[in-house]
Amino acid sequence: MSHNLQQSHQQDIQTITQVLAKITNRTPAQIKPLLNAMLKRLIEPQQRPFYETATPTEWSIAFQEWVDSPRTLNLPTL
Repeated sequence: MSHNLQQSHQQDIQTITQVLAKITNRTPAQIKPLLNAMLKRLIEPQQRPFYETATPTEWSIAFQEWVDSPRTLNLPTL
């Protein structure tokens, strides 16, 4: 999908790259990878966070895994 977007809007993307290069004092070669990454994040479907999609059972399992995980701090048990 990203490749298709780049082909269909090549002139717009080039213009945006030039404008960003001008206002950031970076070269178009430096801007292009950053712009591509941003476009990819914008067009890909976003995965909903765990707290929005987890069932009560999944919450319970995740909590138990957290409880059983090793502690990195040397804190007393409550």
